[in-house]
Amino acid sequence: MADDTDPADEPDTAADVGHDLEAERTTAPMSEFTAREAGIGFVIVLIGVAIAFGVPLIAVAP
Repeated sequence: MADDTDPADEPDTAADVGHDLEAERTTAPMSEFTAREAGIGFVIVLIGVAIAFGVPLIAVAP
C-alpha cells in the first residue's frame, strides 16, 4: 500500500521539546547543588533506610 502523505520538511524528533536548544547540555550529576540540598537528600536517605530496615525489624520483634 502506498504512503499518500507528504514527508515533513523538518524531522519531528521531539528532541526540541521542553528545553532551550541553544543552552549547553548538562546532566544531573554535573549540576551544581548547595549544602542545604545535599543535607535534605541525606535526611531523605536516612528516612528511607529507617523505613527499609526499621519496619521489618519492628514487625518481627516479639
